[in-house]
Amino acid sequence: MNYFLGFTVYVIELALKMSPFPLSVQRKELSEARSVYQKVIEAMQNGSPKLFELSCELIEGKKMSVLTSEILAIQIYEKTASIGGAKRPGFSFNT
Repeated sequence: MNYFLGFTVYVIELALKMSPFPLSVQRKELSEARSVYQKVIEAMQNGSPKLFELSCELIEGKKMSVLTSEILAIQIYEKTASIGGAKRPGFSFNT
């Protein structure tokens, strides 16, 4: 089921070393997005776990694992159907 149609989702986006493209996962609830954000921040600060796995609520079965030491930055932003085509905040390389 595509939760994005008519709903607000929260995108957690990671910028990685030596990668021009950010990685992202989505959450339906802001509290869940903030929880993921905080877990990533903690992993970046103390280097544990070395491998961090994230899953996505918007795209069923989407999972990714990243080395904690390779994460440069993380951000959360809200995405709604009304701004679906708008430029992303933060790490976007588009002009």
